[in-house]
Amino acid sequence: MSVDTNTVRRVAKLARIAVTEDEVASMQGELNAILGFVEQLGEVDVSGVEPMTSVIPMEMRKREDVVTDGGKAEDIVANAPATEDHFFMVPKVVE
Repeated sequence: MSVDTNTVRRVAKLARIAVTEDEVASMQGELNAILGFVEQLGEVDVSGVEPMTSVIPMEMRKREDVVTDGGKAEDIVANAPATEDHFFMVPKVVE
């Protein structure tokens, strides 16, 4: 895939990068080099390679999924201007 000057200007606009006309040609070369490298990565055979989160095999730290704090519904809504059945009451926004 090759990037033309119009694409460079569009990418610069989307990225909110000020690019002068003199910089468009050099940026075009840089983007084409980056896309060429990405295309090379597509040629690498990764069949049989397991996805990994780290280069060192490690187990993710986990904790028990238990409720450690709760039963404070009255305390939570105590300072609300309007509540009903432990829920916050808010004004209707959409008619």
